[in-house]
Amino acid sequence: MFERQLVSALSSRLTEPRRFMQIVMGPRQTGKTTAIGQALKQTDLPHRFSSGDQALLAGRTWLQEEWSAARRLITKDSPSAIFVLDEIQAVPQWSSIVKMLWDEDARSGIDLRVVLTGSSALLLQSGLSESLMGRFEILHSTHWSYAECREAFDYSFHDFLLYGGYPGGAPLRHEPDRWKSYIESSIIESTLSKDVLALESIRKPALLRQLFSLGCAYSGQEVSYRKLLGQLDDAGNTTTIAHYLELLSRAGMLTGLQKYSGNTLRMKGSSPRLAVYDTALMVVASAESPETLLEDSAKFGRLAESAVGAYLLSRSKADNFDLYWWRDGNHEVDFVIKQGEQVLGIEVKSGTIENLKGLSVFREKFPGAETIVVGTPQSPLEDFLAGNVPLLINEINRSCVR
Repeated sequence: MFERQLVSALSSRLTEPRRFMQIVMGPRQTGKTTAIGQALKQTDLPHRFSSGDQALLAGRTWLQEEWSAARRLITKDSPSAIFVLDEIQAVPQWSSIVKMLWDEDARSGIDLRVVLTGSSALLLQSGLSESLMGRFEILHSTHWSYAECREAFDYSFHDFLLYGGYPGGAPLRHEPDRWKSYIESSIIESTLSKDVLALESIRKPALLRQLFSLGCAYSGQEVSYRKLLGQLDDAGNTTTIAHYLELLSRAGMLTGLQKYSGNTLRMKGSSPRLAVYDTALMVVASAESPETLLEDSAKFGRLAESAVGAYLLSRSKADNFDLYWWRDGNHEVDFVIKQGEQVLGIEVKSGTIENLKGLSVFREKFPGAETIVVGTPQSPLEDFLAGNVPLLINEINRSCVR
């Protein structure tokens, strides 16, 4: 069975001395539970795997009993053990209970190593911010990359552009209608109804659903909040739209990239450039069959650009950089990476390269910035998405790509 890098990272941390809880976080259907199971097989420690779904009736008592059962795995012969809590967000007030039990173990010298995960990234983030600060590390389970899908599922480049990085949908890609139904029900509807709409702050569910569908269709384009409002049926305001877009971003679905200016206040007040976290969401939002998106050069260009954006969003979590876009008048750059004081502008070209004036103007405005063009013989689109083209600033400098 294919193993992601997440597996080795988690298994390595579980064999270290007890320091932090490990939180495996990411969008639905990206293989979090599978990765944890693979990591457990790579350790020699006894473990207990419990699912919060069982706590719907027992609640707090259930969690305390499961934790106690995991403690009992620790013996003279095995002084350490692992406790995995899956679907932890299903346990009422879980974060305060986990904090109490974790701190009890720390005071008593009990070497119980804890892994938490859940299908709702939003509800998990909310709990972590409430009680557990300073007690955990996060491992991100992102959408699968092209390199992973190619190795695990024998994806072609076009397969990846159309069907994205959801492993559960891979066996269905030769049945487009069935694949679309899976993405709609198991991913989109589950995320919207069980994660985003489960939050009390969502007062206009219909507006949020319309925003998601419209945003996926506009992926790769700058759209002002006022323009979005003009195309939505339900009444709202720019603050509501911005808030809902932030929630969709935290759920790993759709985000609005802010315009890079070098000034934080101006970046926060700019119109967003919409970007899906996975091109499968964009394809499902289209009324056309997947294959037709490859035949139209303009649609293929937006699909390719969205795939690059999704790749960069995924990389930003692992490599700790901020992602923006840039425009000045008629000149623009598709993506801008900011890592510390270093800046990299990325232009995506899926067809004939006619004009790179945007990158020239970008370098003039930000003299210390590096630039790269994705879609050239030096940086082919397929190689870039496969991770074979240097991306981080130090990698670019070593390769002398500018």
